[in-house]
Amino acid sequence: MMNQAMTERVDMLEKWIQESNNVVFFGGAGVSTESGIPDFRSVDGLYNQQYDYPPETILSHSFYMRKPEEFYRFYRNKMLFPNAEPNRAHKALAKLEKMGKLKAVVTQNIDGLHQKEVLELHGSVLRNYCTRCGKFYGLDAILNSTGVPKCTCGGTIKPDVVLYEEGLDDYTIQESVRAISEAEVLIIGGTSLAVY
Repeated sequence: MMNQAMTERVDMLEKWIQESNNVVFFGGAGVSTESGIPDFRSVDGLYNQQYDYPPETILSHSFYMRKPEEFYRFYRNKMLFPNAEPNRAHKALAKLEKMGKLKAVVTQNIDGLHQKEVLELHGSVLRNYCTRCGKFYGLDAILNSTGVPKCTCGGTIKPDVVLYEEGLDDYTIQESVRAISEAEVLIIGGTSLAVY
């Protein structure tokens, strides 16, 4: 049950959205926890689990290059949630987009649960590519393989996600900055804003 102050804030947000034709949403892992995808920093998050290496090490570019088998073992076990479904937050954003209110979703998430106009700062687990020939593969290429997934050309299939030590995509950053700077209403949710 919402208290009076919370009810007033919700009413104010609804009014701002109703009066705006350019809403942008900036979100992080907390948006997808209701879909059963753990975040990184909570008590049950990835950073608070025990492995031979910390998750930020395993999910680094240098670790991926040095120990690809261990990277993929962790990645398949802790980063892929093929049965996750969009939750109320994803659906509410999709509804705002359909109404013409929401112009962009900028997300740090890699789960692919946001729909339509999405700027994925850290990529998506739904896309994977061969590091040799560039051929793209879906999520099944990772899920249905063992060890290090290989392309038909023999190259390694890499997730199209930004690992630690890798830079963000320039186009995605520029479009995100543009969308946010032009927004009449910016909604931030599910993020600590602690990641660049």
